[in-house]
Amino acid sequence: MNEIKKNGKKWSYWFILGVAIITFYKLLDNFPQIMDAFKNFLGVLSPFFIGILIAYVLYLPSRKLESIYKKSKVKFIQNKARTLSILTSYVVFIVLAVLVLNFVFPVLVESLTELVNNIQHYGDVTIQKYQSLPEDSLLKSDTVTDLIKGVQNIDVKQYINIDKLAEYAKGAWGFVTSIVDIFVAVIVSIYLLAERHRIVKFFERLMKAIFGEKKYKNIEKYFYNTNEIFLGFISSQFIDAVIMGVLSTIVLWIMGIKYAPLLGFIIGLFNIIPYVGAIIAIAVAGLVTLITGGVTQTIWMLVVIIILQQIDANIINPKIVGNTLKISPLLVIFAITIGGAYFKIVGMFLAVPVAAVSKILVEDYIEYKNSIGKTFNK
Repeated sequence: MNEIKKNGKKWSYWFILGVAIITFYKLLDNFPQIMDAFKNFLGVLSPFFIGILIAYVLYLPSRKLESIYKKSKVKFIQNKARTLSILTSYVVFIVLAVLVLNFVFPVLVESLTELVNNIQHYGDVTIQKYQSLPEDSLLKSDTVTDLIKGVQNIDVKQYINIDKLAEYAKGAWGFVTSIVDIFVAVIVSIYLLAERHRIVKFFERLMKAIFGEKKYKNIEKYFYNTNEIFLGFISSQFIDAVIMGVLSTIVLWIMGIKYAPLLGFIIGLFNIIPYVGAIIAIAVAGLVTLITGGVTQTIWMLVVIIILQQIDANIINPKIVGNTLKISPLLVIFAITIGGAYFKIVGMFLAVPVAAVSKILVEDYIEYKNSIGKTFNK
């Protein structure tokens, strides 16, 4: 009897292994079709993903507004605090989106179009100025000369084609503006914001049922820490980027720098990425100003923007961000380098909060191991 059971288990093992191998082979054999089906499935669910993203972005302002409305002396506002907070968040979001699309976006497109169309002219003028320098000038070294020759052979319009950019933008906009998708995404985000406590309670009960009370406590702790870090970092960096972009645009416009709105937007956008972003923004702004305004204007621009960035780094940013992250600059630079290498711009942006969460996990692990060591030694 035992022999039969033993052989039965053995043959069951080989049968399951064989089925698994055949299944895996069939999956590989039909991989393109499976990927197409998976993409179609994700396409169907895309409004839900967009709705989750919208709800996540609007969660923080909605939560803040709800707490304000609850403090109101008017009974109706107190009772409808959540509904009013969601409504207010959406109204503000829509108004800002309309303002950006109608006033900011056209100016940026116009500046970018003009810059790309005139880039060859600016390059020729810069090279003429370079060639007029004395032969013993430091800038006429063999390295710089070879670099300029290499740049001359680059067709910038091949890489930055306004017509192609417009086509891409139209295609993306056509996808995003699908009426049904937007309607479903908005409805999903509203329900998520309105029912967030019930949703959280459901997942709390589910996690407790799966992992038990003790493990759930640890999961809850890290989930809320991670969520607060991501929300705090993303919202604070976005606000700081907007402030820096607006200030830079105003300062550059006062200085008479060409393409001030475009350069201000670039400075604000890259300011989202700590440390490294500021360096990239200065380099881009300096290069554009050099070819459009000359050396003197570039030097003054760099001095003013560096001063402005120092004010932002030491006064504005700390006031907005506060002590959200509490990680060293060295870890920030390391995280951005790794994130940028593997996940490009998105990786550079998300690397900092991921590093902050990882730091918490490592510190808790070290503390846990040390506590076990102390207990064992006793």
